[in-house]
Amino acid sequence: MEAFRIEGGVPLSGRIRVSGNKNEALPALACALLTPEPVTLSNVPDILDVRVMLDVMRHLGTEVTYETPNRIRLHTPKLLTTKIPPELGSRVRASILFVGPLLGRAGSVDLPPPGGDVIGRRRLDTHFDGLEQLGARFQPGDTYRLNSSRLRGVDMFLDEASVTGTENLLMAAATADGTTVLRNAASEPHVQGIARMLVKMGAAIEGIGSNCMTITGTDKLGGCEHNIGPDYLEIGSFVGLAAVTGGDLVIEDVVPDDLRMVRMVFERLGVKTKFRGNDLHVPGRQKLEIRTDLSGHVPKIDDAPWPQFPTDLMSIAITVATQSRGTVLFFEKMFEGRMFFVDALIGMGAQIILCDPHRVVVVGPSQLYASRLESPDVRAGMSLLIAALCARGTSVIHNIRQIDRGYERIEEKLRSLGARIERIQE
Repeated sequence: MEAFRIEGGVPLSGRIRVSGNKNEALPALACALLTPEPVTLSNVPDILDVRVMLDVMRHLGTEVTYETPNRIRLHTPKLLTTKIPPELGSRVRASILFVGPLLGRAGSVDLPPPGGDVIGRRRLDTHFDGLEQLGARFQPGDTYRLNSSRLRGVDMFLDEASVTGTENLLMAAATADGTTVLRNAASEPHVQGIARMLVKMGAAIEGIGSNCMTITGTDKLGGCEHNIGPDYLEIGSFVGLAAVTGGDLVIEDVVPDDLRMVRMVFERLGVKTKFRGNDLHVPGRQKLEIRTDLSGHVPKIDDAPWPQFPTDLMSIAITVATQSRGTVLFFEKMFEGRMFFVDALIGMGAQIILCDPHRVVVVGPSQLYASRLESPDVRAGMSLLIAALCARGTSVIHNIRQIDRGYERIEEKLRSLGARIERIQE
């Protein structure tokens, strides 16, 4: 087993370029199955979840060629099977994204229950309800089995603005007969990226970036080249990291429009940022102070579908709040298990009240002290890594496989900024 050993208390400063968006890369890989022609993806993060998805695609018949570590050519002239192997599909939540492309191209798919982070109940109903409306027949069981002689476009309203549900239905609708209207669709930057990739492949999609998209199906999609956008969740992680360590950091080549709400929430925690063209600057040695609501009321930070604050940055923001002067309430609306990582922060010295599975109150600032930690999921793992980097003493984080699932060569990036971190074998 591997672990991180971190010596805290060192300001992290310099310049950094984040990796491609994991949540765009994973559906983009699946999307390549829709065509027998080659698809080339650039800026693909070299992370564990991507490697598992590629192993699944090789099993399905895809020829995978690494042109560079972050540029991959995918060619699936013929599908060898439409059955996702359980030993691979159960390792990654994103295996659900193979359903739409395999139904669209081959008319059938067998999927084991997907894996992924244990952060509470994660519904799949939106996927299967939508696919049934398109004409798929769904057989639940130990394996989810879907088949259809031909998908047909329909006007549908999603029961929730599911990101992966929207992506699956976009990919399925792209080869369906007629026109599909997706209402109450997710509109995150990575959803927009998949829609634009489908347009490059020959699909006709209107309303990209909104919560209502219209897809006109086509008999044949072609190959394309597609560049994965920068990961705004990793950008948010580095903003928090610089703030709590007092470092002066420049994050290169970001998409400013992706960061509007993220920057607003960090400003509420006392973290100021500014743009230099497409670079984001986090000034050093900031005095972090939580901005109260009018009349001095305790502020509330909550998450919601795009363009509101993303759930994946809640744990990062909570860690930052432990170093900010003042009191703030965090309300995690989407997952009932995401907040439980705060026990580790409390053990390091943070003043946090866990009110219920969805709400915590943080009172700061608190001096954090080194500890032996366990990474419970991707984002909480990064949050504990940030806490360890600003803590007094030397911490060890176990189960770093979770961090590797979402962050590419994170210890190398951190060392380039001055962090004292090493990957060790235990």
